[in-house]
Amino acid sequence: MTGKTVLALKDITKSLYDVNGRTINKDIVVLDSVDFDVREGEVHVLLGENGAGKSTLMKILCGAIPSDGGTIEFRGERITVKNTQNAHSLGVRLVAQEFSLCPNLSVAMNIFLGKEIKKNAFGTLDFKSMEVEANRQLDRLKMKIDVRTPVCDLSVAQQQMVEIAKALSMDPQVLILDEPTSALADDQVKKLFLVLRDLTSKGMSIVYISHKLNEVFELGDRITVLRDGSTVGTAKVSELKGVDELVQMMVGQKLDTLFHRTAVEPGSTVLDAKGLAIAGVLEDINLHIRAGEIVGLAGIVGAGRTELARAIYGIDKIDSGEIRIDGKVVRKHNPVSMIRLGVGLIPEDRKRQGIVPMSPVSENVCHIVMDRLSSFGFIGHKTRKNIAGEKVKELNISVSSVNQEVRYLSGGNQQKVVLSKWLCAKPKLFIFDEPTRGIDVGAKAAIYALMDKIVHQGGAILMISSELQEVVGMSDRMYVMRKGKIVKELKKEEFSGDLILRYAMAGETFGSWNQKT
Repeated sequence: MTGKTVLALKDITKSLYDVNGRTINKDIVVLDSVDFDVREGEVHVLLGENGAGKSTLMKILCGAIPSDGGTIEFRGERITVKNTQNAHSLGVRLVAQEFSLCPNLSVAMNIFLGKEIKKNAFGTLDFKSMEVEANRQLDRLKMKIDVRTPVCDLSVAQQQMVEIAKALSMDPQVLILDEPTSALADDQVKKLFLVLRDLTSKGMSIVYISHKLNEVFELGDRITVLRDGSTVGTAKVSELKGVDELVQMMVGQKLDTLFHRTAVEPGSTVLDAKGLAIAGVLEDINLHIRAGEIVGLAGIVGAGRTELARAIYGIDKIDSGEIRIDGKVVRKHNPVSMIRLGVGLIPEDRKRQGIVPMSPVSENVCHIVMDRLSSFGFIGHKTRKNIAGEKVKELNISVSSVNQEVRYLSGGNQQKVVLSKWLCAKPKLFIFDEPTRGIDVGAKAAIYALMDKIVHQGGAILMISSELQEVVGMSDRMYVMRKGKIVKELKKEEFSGDLILRYAMAGETFGSWNQKT
């Protein structure tokens, strides 16, 4: 961390702005005299809760929006970053939390989108060269993907790695990674960290944004914490006293415990799945979940956890097996029927599958129960507004009004909108697929508390999580999956990081794991 300063943002200010970056209300300050810099060969971690100003600061750095005040210096010279192309010319690349891939194009075409390799002066594309170079970029990330595959056929984790490969193909001087591991399992995270350390050893500067606080100590050289649009402080990671200090800097107070769990006596069996199978995907799946119980589903990416959730919910057709809800065999196995039977799915990809981004909060909250509330197919605006208002208050969703479009909310608040939609429907069984992906520690604590409340009210939860701390901290029982099979059921007293990884990775361990947050 002895490198020279590459980029320095000084006294950056920004008031409330619209989608185009134009200031619309000077009285609402988003960034208030923020200082931030990044040096050669370092990983500088930018922390803060959703809404703290991290994304706005990075948008200014990347030229997506202008600042209202302050200066930017590149290698000691004051510059103006007019637009994203200008930022790219300086060697600044952003891998955003929300993907910017074209789903119907191949992996190779996505990596070279806008910078295609041509065979000749007539503009004929050199597909072979792009495929060779795309493979080289993915090899850097230790990823084996057929680069001719359409992006829409990839998992969320694979799409994340394609985004990173796309940025690295430009050989940036400053690489900004916004929640790069939110969709990755532990083994993939370790591989990515090795790659990032190799890049910094060669002089690349990395700005790393994450809500996974353990990653700060594994990867970071320095941290800067933002809170309510202001800089709380910058420190060397080696001088921090631990996660508690980070949490206090981020939220302004200590969190005695992150995982809100209190004992509940399990009730009757809500879900009983026997012999579920989908050719090449799932094999002989047997599991059950009782009322008042949170059952975790652990495993590495590709183990079949999301596929199992989709199969239970009826999105994917099962080839064999039986599903019972409250002891009764499910005859019509599709999402509509499962909703009527009291099953709700909170999907991994909330942007594409959980919300309608351009619709207001009120419509999203009432989406599932529209048919129950409607009269002759119509539900009044006042009814929607009242119901949404109750859920906004109950879940402490930060919105300007229930008429605000969901796309303008932070990730944590979007997740709460998805949850409120299902709370309105009052299902017996909630399937949570990566419930806290990409949200901050404060929002995580709120969602954990809500999950605890659900089971105390007699609900049942199946929770899929790639974070060992989360699945261990919240589950009463756990199933470990590997290659489409359930390989082990664990009771609460048997939980340990090493044991879970041993089953998930077919006997290979990755050292001890600390359950402390």
